[in-house]
Amino acid sequence: MRIWDLPVRLFHWLLVLLVGSAWWTAEEHLIGPHRLIGYTILTLVVFRLAWGFWGSTTARFSHFVRGPGGVASYIGNDLFRRGTVSGPGHNPLGGWSVIAMLALLLAQPLLGLFAIDVDGLESGPFAHFVSFDTGRWAAETHELVFNLLMVVIALHVLAILFYRVFKGENLVSSMFTGSRDASGDAAGLRFVSPGLALLLVVAVGVIVWLLVAGFGQT
Repeated sequence: MRIWDLPVRLFHWLLVLLVGSAWWTAEEHLIGPHRLIGYTILTLVVFRLAWGFWGSTTARFSHFVRGPGGVASYIGNDLFRRGTVSGPGHNPLGGWSVIAMLALLLAQPLLGLFAIDVDGLESGPFAHFVSFDTGRWAAETHELVFNLLMVVIALHVLAILFYRVFKGENLVSSMFTGSRDASGDAAGLRFVSPGLALLLVVAVGVIVWLLVAGFGQT
């Protein structure tokens, strides 16, 4: 059963590479590449937010974001039942993990735009809009958000292992192929042309670069 469209899969694996690269460039104090990676992550996350409203069925927030009752029902009835295969797309619990991860991934580069280092020498492109103290707060919160992101990613990996070992679902494979076994009605799933996703990415990327070039000047 086809579950994930190509744009969602590319978004997922590009973020794996970019988040790792962002950590490495920060550790090596490669500020130039680190900024470029941050702008790229910001572009992809804004695209994913837009795709959550106009993309394929399983990519839409309306498809997988449920209220407390839906989450509690899933945990109580399905999460620990062996052999149960979730329906198309994210389950209610996984849906909120997606929201948490997107929120952190959005906050991370936005904070970096205003961050100022201890010496005030290496700063984000918008740092001149804020005071030194605010820029330092942005830098410290930037680091804190990254640590929180690592926690969410670790929980994500543990969830993948849980579903593989306990429930027999290979979620990694489906994120490569776009298909997996699933319960529920998949006949009504709607998949949007990847061309629309490409146009959205290009449009968001142009906006991000114009903002950085236009307002990121001292």
